[in-house]
Amino acid sequence: MTASDRARELLAIAAAAAEAKQAEDLVALDVSGPLPFADVFLIASGRNERQVLAIAAEVEEKMIEHGAKPLRREGRSEGRWVLLDFGDLVVHVFHDEDRMYYSLERLWSDCPVVPLGL
Repeated sequence: MTASDRARELLAIAAAAAEAKQAEDLVALDVSGPLPFADVFLIASGRNERQVLAIAAEVEEKMIEHGAKPLRREGRSEGRWVLLDFGDLVVHVFHDEDRMYYSLERLWSDCPVVPLGL
């Protein structure tokens, strides 16, 4: 399977929002094959808790502006790993240290990378 057009559309919005808040190391993975509940993971990093929260807030705001409401949010109280679930797209915003520790790219290394075109 490959990511749906809707997932790719949401990805473009979320990636642009994350980039606007200086998110680092943006990576999108097509997880539509192994996962039944999402098509794409967007993974981004912030240098500190404040930036992680700012990135997550901007992504959520821009997604809502485009009609995509989050189904679930997790991690906003700590600012170390914020997860925003938009159905077809799941956005993971990590503090640099936590991203290295959890290493989602390694965990999902068999999934193809989706070009971001930023």
